[in-house]
Amino acid sequence: SVSAAFWEHLRHLALQDFPCGLGSWNKSRFDACTRPREGQPGLGADPAGQEEAMPLGDESPEALMELLSDWHSPWALPPDCSPQDQHLREMAVLAPELVHGSRIFQVLRSLRIVGKGVEEVDDGLLQLQQLEELILSANQISSITSANLPRTLKVLELCCNAVADLQGLCTQPPPELQHLGLGYNRLCGPLQDKYLTADFWPNLVSLDLSFNNFTDLLGLVSQLSSLQKLRILVLQGNPLVLIPTYRGFLVDSLPKLSILDDIHIGPDERHQFHGLARQPELIRSEARVVVSIGEIKGVPDPSARQPLEVGSEAPVITYSYCVMYKF
Repeated sequence: SVSAAFWEHLRHLALQDFPCGLGSWNKSRFDACTRPREGQPGLGADPAGQEEAMPLGDESPEALMELLSDWHSPWALPPDCSPQDQHLREMAVLAPELVHGSRIFQVLRSLRIVGKGVEEVDDGLLQLQQLEELILSANQISSITSANLPRTLKVLELCCNAVADLQGLCTQPPPELQHLGLGYNRLCGPLQDKYLTADFWPNLVSLDLSFNNFTDLLGLVSQLSSLQKLRILVLQGNPLVLIPTYRGFLVDSLPKLSILDDIHIGPDERHQFHGLARQPELIRSEARVVVSIGEIKGVPDPSARQPLEVGSEAPVITYSYCVMYKF
C-alpha cells in the first residue's frame, strides 16, 4: 500500500538519526532554547557567544547542514532525490520536533513514491492533511478510490501503472486538482471519456493521457471541451493520433489550449486550422499503412529463367508468393 511505502521511505530518510533528529550532537542547543540556564544562551543569543558556550560533542547547525549538502558526505541524499526529501532532512536538523512522529503529517506537502511496487492507494493518505502533490509513477496500481485521497491535492501523477477504469477515481475527486497524469496506463475509449469533464475536474489545467488506447477523437474532444481551464494536453501514443487531421481538429476544437503533445500552439497554427472543428466529416476512423520490402532472400528470380523456344510444348512453371503481415 501507499502507507507502507511511505513509512519505508521515511525510514530511508533517517530523520531521527545523525546528523538529523535530536541527539547528543545537538541536544544542548534545544535544551538551551527550552530551559535556558545562567551563562548558557538560547537560540536567539549572539552566534559568537553560542559558539563559545557550545559543549564538547555538540555540532553547530551549519556543520550538520553541511553534512547533508556535501556530496562527499555519507549522509548526503542522492542527486535524484526530491526537493521535499531534502527539505525534510534540513528541517530535521534545524527543527527536529516538527518532523517527529505524527507531526510530519502537518508539514508534508509533496509525496513521491516511484517504482516501489505499490498496488493499493489506502486511506492512510488522509493523515497527510496538507498534501498537495502525490506522485505514484511506475507502480502496479490498477484502481483508485478517490475517498482515500487528501482533498488538498493539486497534482496527482499515476504514470506507468495499470489503471484501466476511472470510475473509482471520479467518485469524490479532489476539487482543487490542477494536474492529472495518466500516461502509460490501460485506459480505453469511449467508456472512460465520460470521466474527463469539468463535472469531475473543474480546475484541471494539465492532463496527460499519453500511451493509452483512446480511439474516438470526436467523443473525447466533446468531453474535454468542458474543461475550461485546460491548457496542457498530452495524447501522443494513442491510436487516435493516427487520424490525419488529429492535431488540427484538436487545436481548433480547444481554443484555450496552449500546449498539445509538448508542442506550443502558436497564433499561426491556430489560424491555419481555423474552422476545422466544424468539419467532423474529415475525421475517419481508419489509417493507411505503407510497407516497403527492402530485401527478400531464398526466392527464385523469375528473370533468371531461360525463355522457351517458339512453338515449344514444354511445360510452363509458374510461381506465386503471398506476403502476410500480422498487426
